[in-house]
Amino acid sequence: MKTDKTLCKLKEQGVIKKEFKAYKTLVRSGEFVCANCGRVARRKRNLCEAKRLYPKKK
Repeated sequence: MKTDKTLCKLKEQGVIKKEFKAYKTLVRSGEFVCANCGRVARRKRNLCEAKRLYPKKK
């Protein structure tokens, strides 16, 4: 699965149903939330309008 796309784009392409196991790795231990759709992801690049959930770890 190509992970340089946002979760919204991946959903539109049906990736959640086709490759659910791979999709789970993108959202496991989420650090960011999308201010637009509310999805959570580990990496900022996988969200349209990413906002950090927790303060940055030092």
